Amino acid sequence: MAAITYELVHKDKFSDARAGILHTPHGDFLTPIFMPVGTQASVKSVSPDELEELGAGIILGNTYHLFLRPGADLIQKAGGLHKFMNWRRGILTDSGGFQVFSLGELRKITEDGVTFRSHIDGASKFLSPEISIETQIKLGSDIMMAFDECIPYGVDYDYAKKSTERTHRWAERSLNAATSENQGLFGICQGGMFANLREESAKVIGSMDFAGCAIGGLSVGEPRAEMYEMLKISAKFLPENKARYFMGLGTPNDLLESVKLGVDMFDCVFPTRVARNGMAMVSPKTSASGRLVMKNACYIEDFTPLENECDCYACRNNFTRAYIRHLVRAEEIFGLRLLTLHNLRYLQKFMAEMRNAILADNFNEFRAEYFSSYERKNFNE
Repeated sequence: MAAITYELVHKDKFSDARAGILHTPHGDFLTPIFMPVGTQASVKSVSPDELEELGAGIILGNTYHLFLRPGADLIQKAGGLHKFMNWRRGILTDSGGFQVFSLGELRKITEDGVTFRSHIDGASKFLSPEISIETQIKLGSDIMMAFDECIPYGVDYDYAKKSTERTHRWAERSLNAATSENQGLFGICQGGMFANLREESAKVIGSMDFAGCAIGGLSVGEPRAEMYEMLKISAKFLPENKARYFMGLGTPNDLLESVKLGVDMFDCVFPTRVARNGMAMVSPKTSASGRLVMKNACYIEDFTPLENECDCYACRNNFTRAYIRHLVRAEEIFGLRLLTLHNLRYLQKFMAEMRNAILADNFNEFRAEYFSSYERKNFNE
């Protein structure tokens, strides 16, 4: 039996939104799902027990960073990533491709793979489909990702076509290297901002023997309307019996729109990163912008919790906005931890609410209600 399978439970009657179950060696997880990012085998400032309490099911480890430090061999000796970081539930490892390609002039792409310079010490390193998969096997994640080339925004058609075709060849090599029976492998479709390439890549990757399909090369600087259009095309041509994963997306409005188009899985550093910058994610019913900027002076004497109906550690213990603002302004780590716990819990609840709306065939109503009190201002602005 395959290590990773996807079970489609229900599709909303009035949209493409899906509710499913992702079966893995470390548990079954309800979709749509948001996966916190643990770049270096740790979700920043949060313990594994706290992550479980927050409702996290699958977290991410970053192959590029773990490949460089402490090294996959050491993690394998420790018993794999689960034991190394004391995490009992699911782990997905990315291929390292996005980080390598984001290095710009510090890397060189050939058909064999990518030569790059470490951002840590400048040493020359090499990653290929085979090395990426070998590294992920040593890490022991539940879900591995095929090695691909993330196409930058703004490239011409010829570049996007050649790059997408190379991603398809690398996908085949990744499959051939994936010999572990206890791990599943997801392919990644690309295509840049070109509709015919998106359709072709979704069909090619979807037809291969992958456990799931990721949609890559989006949310890389393109306008939101263009991102959604390319996502819609990719999702349309992916198989219904495999999980669909949008890599690197994590704002509530983007999650809503992408779930509507049929995506099941998401990850992003957004909730933890903005927490470290002093921002709380909240319902638009609490704040029309969907956020509380805790450095603002309006919270100096605000003795209410971040969100009245929230059950996260910070809110249920009534750590007030005034107190958290004080901690943030004083650069106390505890304040950033409280915001991180809150933001991660907010997204876990948000995904559960979307799933319930899908099961009740009222996802469009849920979405409309959310946006009716929301400023529709991009979180990244």
